Formats: sequence, structure tokens, C-alpha cells
Amino acid sequence: MFQYVVRRIIFMIPVALLVCFMTFLIIHLVPGDPARVLLGEEATPQAVAALRQQLGLDRSVPEQFLIWLWGMLHGDMGHSIIEHRPVLDAIMQRLPVTAELGISSFVLSLVVAFPLGIYAATHRNTWLDWLVNGLSLLGTAIPVFVLGLALIVVFAVNTHIFPPGGYTSFDEDPVQNLLSLVLPTITLVLGAVAVNMRQIRASMIEALSQDYVRTAWAKGLLPQKVYYLHALRNAVIPVVTLIGFQVAAILGGAFVVEVIFVWPGIGLLAVSSVQAKDYPVIQATVLFAALIYMFSNLLVDLSYAVLDPRIRFDKS
Repeated sequence: MFQYVVRRIIFMIPVALLVCFMTFLIIHLVPGDPARVLLGEEATPQAVAALRQQLGLDRSVPEQFLIWLWGMLHGDMGHSIIEHRPVLDAIMQRLPVTAELGISSFVLSLVVAFPLGIYAATHRNTWLDWLVNGLSLLGTAIPVFVLGLALIVVFAVNTHIFPPGGYTSFDEDPVQNLLSLVLPTITLVLGAVAVNMRQIRASMIEALSQDYVRTAWAKGLLPQKVYYLHALRNAVIPVVTLIGFQVAAILGGAFVVEVIFVWPGIGLLAVSSVQAKDYPVIQATVLFAALIYMFSNLLVDLSYAVLDPRIRFDKS
């Protein structure tokens, strides 16, 4: 197991470098000049050229990338052009805010999806099974930005039950923190719940048709033992694979949700950095998202050995 983890981490290094290079190349192909954004349209060409030289933007793209890469390898991800502070400080300040939204959405998606998916699989063709299927189709069909705006109109503008946006830390006001978390979490979690429910239902139906489940029924075991001790453990493996992809989906959706609800996390930082052509922040946020995705997939692979003792990675 240890050797497998080491190999996977080593493999992540060239992938991360490729992601960084492609991101660096793409953001420099986008029209716009950070120096012009900072100084304004009325700035003289001499002032813009001087600022470009100060920021290192007058160098070639490969040279800028190597300078950034060398600094990152030494723990320096550069300075934000707009915020005038180290990029790492800006990310670490906003990381807890994004983590609060992402973790709450991820946990809620599992808490809601597993019971509904299992019940729908064990009560096929009932009204609740049809309801779960209908909700899953609805959840996957509604775009995140449409759902977010609709929730704001209904529950914030019209009824004033929840705040329309913004963030209040838990230390400052726990009640307001929870209220401000409700609408963004629902917006972010609906699609994940829909996909997870469908996968859990399909995996459970397949597991319940296997011979070992029929043997368990023949032994006279209680339905709860058949469902949860025999069928669910085998059905959960493809679900775990899907959950790994859900981490990336939730992270990507969080960028949109943070903009809609003015949630001051990494997603809002990334979007504002794109608008301001803040190259170092864009580069760092993309790298951060890529690392989260790669490590989440590593954890998914490792969980296979926990769920199924027959799986051994060191033998491969």
C-alpha cells in the first residue's frame, strides 16, 4: 500500500506541472494587460511599460513560467497584482470559507443520497421510488446558476427567510453563519444528491440480484442484514468512484456559487482574478484545484482496499 501511494504521488508531479504550464499559456493568450487594468485606460504608454517591467510582464512567456515555477518550488507562489500581497496568504485566508461550503455540501449530499437511494432500490416501483427518480432527473437538469438565483428570489427577496448573500464567520455569529450557509449549500448540493441517488439505487439493485444475496435470503437473515451487511458493502464500491468525481464537481460548482452568493472563498477570488488579469492568483487557484482533485482520487482508490479486502495495490 505504501509503495502504491508513493508511486501515485510521484505521478502527480508531472501532471501538476502540465496543468501549471497549460494554465500559464492559456491565461497569457487571453486579451488584456494587468498593467493597464491597474493603471486605468488613461495611463500613458510609458507608465504602463514601466509597470510591466516592474511586474516582470515584459519577459517572454516561457521565461515568466520558469521564474514562477522556481519560486513555487521554494514556497513562493508570487504576489497578487491586484491585492498587493503574497498569493499564498490570499488563498489561505479564503480556504476555510470555501472548505466550510464544500465540506458541508459534500457531507449533506451523502447523508441525503444514501438513505433515499437505498430505500428506492429496496422498494422498487413504489411511489417513493418514482419520486426519487423524478427528483434525480430534476436535480441534474437544473443549472447551478439558475437554481441559485431562483432560491435567492424565493427565500431571500420574497420571504426574507435567508440572507441573499454574503458570509458571516461562525465565531462572529453562529446563527447568522448557518443562515448564510443554507442557500449556497442547497444550490451546490442538489446536483450531487441527484447523481449519487441514481448511482446508489442502480448499484443496490444490481447487488440484490447476485447469488450471495439470494443465499443470505435463503438462510433466513433479517432484511436489514441482507441490505446493509451483504448488498450495500458491494454496491458502495462504484458509488465511491463516483464520489471521487463529485469532489471535483463540487469544487467547480463552488466557484459559480461563490460568485452568485458573494461568498468570499477561493472561487470568488479566482473569478475576480480572471477579470483583473491577476496571473499569479489564477495560476495558484488552478493548481490548488488540480491538487485537490488528484488527492481525492487517490483517497478513492485507497478506499477500495478498505471496502474489499481482496483488492491489493502492492501486487499490481
